[in-house]
Amino acid sequence: MQTEFEFILPKGYLDDGNTVHRNGVMRLSRVVDEIVPMGDPRVQANPAYSTVLILSRVVTQLGEIDAITPTLIEEMFAEDLQFLQMFYRKI
Repeated sequence: MQTEFEFILPKGYLDDGNTVHRNGVMRLSRVVDEIVPMGDPRVQANPAYSTVLILSRVVTQLGEIDAITPTLIEEMFAEDLQFLQMFYRKI
């Protein structure tokens, strides 16, 4: 059973060193990936923030970056966030 899927972001994440990261890997989500964010105060204040937390858990690699954090997801271009949301639903 395949549990990890490669993707290419339309725009790419621009890091602090001006390197663009487009190739990434997303793993299948587990129940815990959707439950844990619900207890986060940011989600309780704004339910839409759960998307950021869930994606930071299931995106396992982006270019040379292995530590995908909520802050990294927040700093993505809107087009890339939309792409990841659709990709998450697809897989």
